[in-house]
Amino acid sequence: MTPGAGAEAPTDVLVVGAGTSGLALALQAHDCGARVRVVERRTEEFRPSRALILHPRALEGLRPLGVVDELLARADTAPVVDLHLGPRVVTARLDDVTLPGTAFPHPVLARQAEVEAVLRAALDRRGVTVERGTEFVGRSGERAVLHRDGALEEASFRWLAGCDGPGSTVRTAAGVAWRGRPYRQEILLADLELEGLLEGRAHVVAAAGGLVFLFAIGERAPWRLLATTRSSPSGAPFGQPGPPVPEEELQAVLDASGLPVRMLRTAWSSRVRLQHRLAGRFRQGDVFLVGDAAHAHSPAGGQGMNTGILDALNLGWKLACAASPVPGGPAQEVLLDTYEQERRPADRQVLALTHALFWGEAGTGPLSRTLRGRVAPLAAPAAPALLGWSRLTAAGMGVLAQFHVRYRRSPLSVTSGRVHGTPRPGDRLPDALVRCGGRAVRLHGLTAVPGFHVLLERSAPELDAAALGAGPGTPGPRVHVHRLEDRPGEGGTVVRPDGHVGLRAGRIDAELLSAWLAAARGRP
Repeated sequence: MTPGAGAEAPTDVLVVGAGTSGLALALQAHDCGARVRVVERRTEEFRPSRALILHPRALEGLRPLGVVDELLARADTAPVVDLHLGPRVVTARLDDVTLPGTAFPHPVLARQAEVEAVLRAALDRRGVTVERGTEFVGRSGERAVLHRDGALEEASFRWLAGCDGPGSTVRTAAGVAWRGRPYRQEILLADLELEGLLEGRAHVVAAAGGLVFLFAIGERAPWRLLATTRSSPSGAPFGQPGPPVPEEELQAVLDASGLPVRMLRTAWSSRVRLQHRLAGRFRQGDVFLVGDAAHAHSPAGGQGMNTGILDALNLGWKLACAASPVPGGPAQEVLLDTYEQERRPADRQVLALTHALFWGEAGTGPLSRTLRGRVAPLAAPAAPALLGWSRLTAAGMGVLAQFHVRYRRSPLSVTSGRVHGTPRPGDRLPDALVRCGGRAVRLHGLTAVPGFHVLLERSAPELDAAALGAGPGTPGPRVHVHRLEDRPGEGGTVVRPDGHVGLRAGRIDAELLSAWLAAARGRP
């Protein structure tokens, strides 16, 4: 066994797994000042996408990392969906939905493989290369044991991030419980060439046997099929592509959907077993679990990729702060503990939401089958009116987008003095229009660079940005100060690197701000 290159200069953050969660974590940690290494056991870059939706909150969080324009260039930003309810077809345009307070007012269709390619290219530009064919196999004291090219390597690190999926080796090595159960249903995935289907839109069929989705964003053929069905004893690892699906079974699924479609060719197909689980802890000493390594759920609502990205954005800046060469002691432990304190309750809520949605989509009991097979078609005439009720639709989209995830009980969420209205500390910062530097700008435009952002009201005292850590060479995320000329008062708001409010003060000064920043950096 040979020591790795990191033995003399330990990596701040060793990321195991180069899916969307691992890549987003590496980007956030790097851009906030950490030394990052990413290892991935897979040797090939491409794998068929299981996730196909990017929600607005994930796009907001990725914006400061400079990758959103390229993501949107590769995505379907104006999806049209035909919802088939018995004999009736209801057409919905997602770009008709307008979520308030965001630059991304609706979800977009984006293949997971494309998201990974964009994040990976961004890391390459920063000099961080994903080390493929490198597998984490365990630990030797304070070093990770990696297997590559038939040999073992020991790699030094300060923090280990397990982003290696539901079968996480990192989680197993850390001895963290994996609580939950498998589903009785699985999903069928396939890339198909079809005829008889209206192109330029997605098709969703609610039938007694389950849901059938057809997206015109296949990777090896024009159409991607996703269908729910009863689980079969395939023996494949949960969440991973299993054995191919016979063509006659795929055609039977299409026939049962009632769509007037004929399958011409199958380019690729797979069964994917599903489970509903949550890690007993998200942090175990110097080990952190992120994305599917921390939680596994059904694909209902398109939450998996997005939730993992939000985990990563929450943790990345905290690890960068903890990587400071100055010992943090108890204050550092408080900071790092906030990852589990904030994200585990949020992810538990996502699990509950996806579980409820999946029961409606794929439940095999008489009630869920009746709702899909009989009640939904009867309710179809009311669907256009409900979809046209923009406030109701936007409210539902806001839940799926995770706009309402709040960290109000976090030690990093602090209120000083009298403040009014929202957002409260711990809330997501809405994208309001403000005046700064003599021009009208959006708040998310001001905060679209990595670091902490101090939003001063008009009469707040001047602050020495360099003393607060805005100058180059300061460990951890930079501090950026903005004066909002149209907001009366002497107070201010501090926005964390993940877009959540940390501090709100009725009157802000350097002493108060320095104290909060010290806590947010894990410093005494």
